[in-house]
Amino acid sequence: MRVRVPQVISVGTAVPAYCLRQEDIKGFVASLFRDNLHNLDRLLPVFENSLIIERHLSQPLEWYAKPHTFAEANRVYEQVALELAVQAASQAIERAGIGLSDIGMVIFVSSTGIATPTLDARLIQRLGLPHDTSRLPVWGLGCAGGVTGIARAAQISYSLQGKAVLLVAVELCSLTFQRGDYSKANLVGTSLFADGAAAAIIAPGGYGPAIIDSYSTLFPDTEDIMGWDVVEGGLQVRFSRDIPSIIRRYLPELTGGICNKHEIDCDAVAHYVVHPGGAKVLGAYAESLNLSPDKLKDAYAVLAGYGNMSSVSVLFVLELFMATVKPIDRYGLMLALGPGFSAEQVLFRW
Repeated sequence: MRVRVPQVISVGTAVPAYCLRQEDIKGFVASLFRDNLHNLDRLLPVFENSLIIERHLSQPLEWYAKPHTFAEANRVYEQVALELAVQAASQAIERAGIGLSDIGMVIFVSSTGIATPTLDARLIQRLGLPHDTSRLPVWGLGCAGGVTGIARAAQISYSLQGKAVLLVAVELCSLTFQRGDYSKANLVGTSLFADGAAAAIIAPGGYGPAIIDSYSTLFPDTEDIMGWDVVEGGLQVRFSRDIPSIIRRYLPELTGGICNKHEIDCDAVAHYVVHPGGAKVLGAYAESLNLSPDKLKDAYAVLAGYGNMSSVSVLFVLELFMATVKPIDRYGLMLALGPGFSAEQVLFRW
């Protein structure tokens, strides 16, 4: 019997209510950092250089002007993240045209808040999914989480006897803002990070990008490149300015690895669905893989309209890609990098 390849049947997205222009966030952050960060005026152009036009945040700007405990911020996370997860998942299920009983598992990806029981338990009940739906919460993958979620969903789908996997990613990056942290890293983080949720239905057969394989790479002794430091106020961002140079150094070899595994020329890859971590990251993707600007246009569009939503962003790119690119039965790559330091790739056909 022929085994049906898992496909991304649909993608749904959701963002919180507070939509802010980048210049307004810049002015707000400048007022907070003015008296405590040396050479602030020299650093502020990072907001324009990000190529972000607007972003969505979980709370109004004045909320971020005051310090909040980890417990306070996490209570907001639990409430807002669940609502966004319900919106994105409901949209994905409706777009897929499947019944609730057709879903066999929920994979829930997040790195910006914590809850026990994990939010997927509440999500299953809010959606009305069967109580025997399997659950797999995944925490700590950061920006790589969306691609990893697609990869694990595709692998698991083979064991679900034809049922679908509901992948949900939610990140409220703005809630990790540390009011008393006047470091350059915190300033750069505030120029990039945003909030949102996305969901995808992955199932065998159907209509959508077919998942061929996945490829994970962990770089040894690079834990300090990206992640969270747990401080009194919660999760404090940690990332290195060396990320673009790491991409330039290693990405050709990494993409070559998955192409060689399937005995295809990298030039045969027609589609690129990548995590828009920032303008410099996208530039490093284009330079290292010798990509023309049109190959990354969807990633640039998501970056401009939504900022960096960590694991969620690549699913926004996938949604835009599926809506605007006609299937031509060519290979494509989903790419993201995250804490570890690690790289995640998914090879697909569309």
